[in-house]
Amino acid sequence: MDIEYVRSRFIKHFDGSTGAIYTSPGRINLIGEHTDYNGGFVFPGAVDKGIMAELKPNGTNKVRAYSINMKDMVEFGLNEEDAPRTSWARYIFGVCREMIKRGVEVKGFNTAFAGDVPLGAGMSSSAALESTYAYALNDLFGEGKIDKFELAKVGQATEHNYCGVKCGIMDQFASVFGKKGHLIRLDCRSLEYQYFHFEPKGYRLVLVDSVVKHELASSAYNKRRQSCENVVAALRELHPEVEFLRDANMDMLAEVKGKVSDEDYMRAEYVIEEIQRVLDVCDALEKGDYETVGQKMYETHQGMSKLYEVSCEELDFLNDVAFDCGVTGSRVMGGGFGGCTINLVKEELYSTFVEQVRKQYYEKYKKIAKIYDVVIDDGARRLA
Repeated sequence: MDIEYVRSRFIKHFDGSTGAIYTSPGRINLIGEHTDYNGGFVFPGAVDKGIMAELKPNGTNKVRAYSINMKDMVEFGLNEEDAPRTSWARYIFGVCREMIKRGVEVKGFNTAFAGDVPLGAGMSSSAALESTYAYALNDLFGEGKIDKFELAKVGQATEHNYCGVKCGIMDQFASVFGKKGHLIRLDCRSLEYQYFHFEPKGYRLVLVDSVVKHELASSAYNKRRQSCENVVAALRELHPEVEFLRDANMDMLAEVKGKVSDEDYMRAEYVIEEIQRVLDVCDALEKGDYETVGQKMYETHQGMSKLYEVSCEELDFLNDVAFDCGVTGSRVMGGGFGGCTINLVKEELYSTFVEQVRKQYYEKYKKIAKIYDVVIDDGARRLA
């Protein structure tokens, strides 16, 4: 994304002067799906696509915000009753309110922003937007007094309180804490984190967007959570120390097989194995063993498809194409029921893989799969 382009739009739509420019990235998650609400680990990284915004205090108590992509201007105040109706503006308003709740004296400002995070691809454009403004408001009005953890929580609270999405912390965490050439293992229970070097020489990280989104997602998500909670309740009767599935192992799960439904058992089996896979991938990365990383990605896809049942026909097809092309690792990324696969592809196979994906997917579904190359990049920061 181009600083000069964002700046030119800011100058055009406001008073001709310039402000400060900030950016935050979208994210990928290499492995660790549906582990967050089970007290497990996730393994995200910030990417080289995100949101860029210019901000300048305007001496009033109003925010004037211009979305460059939408070509839309919205003005709103900073009190609770001033919430705008426009959905994109609610994210900025929510961040303002959450920063005010934390003691930052946010005043009126002009802002223009643009993004190149693909919408609907599971790369968390909303978290990138929240993190950009949280970082910017902390810099402009808070003298940097809010720490990075709290900035991530500002984004999460914005989703909860102003956008009606009860998300976990991973997306905002990755957007704020991202580090070029590194993935982050985040312990979703303790919020402890560790960086792992990830610059796979001779490989490319490629997202394939299925361009489908099945409507099952929210109700199915709630059912999966309930299944996990059912199994935890059964485990606690024998093992009172079990708070999350993260505290269980396959032997413990076998002990309650007759006490839970077959469906609940399958869900728990996937989660316990997936939490271990994150740790296995971290060990493999420390040895530079990308073949094992890829193998674990395929195992995750199988688990999400057959045990957790959150894949769909199109994603399974894309996973099969990747395997047939000799791709090192491939899996559905995100909650499931549509969206992207994430693929670890050897450089020499890249062109063939992209060509085959586009050709075979179109022949089968009459849809054009979107291809996104991603590079692991830095988190929220000031650019100018």
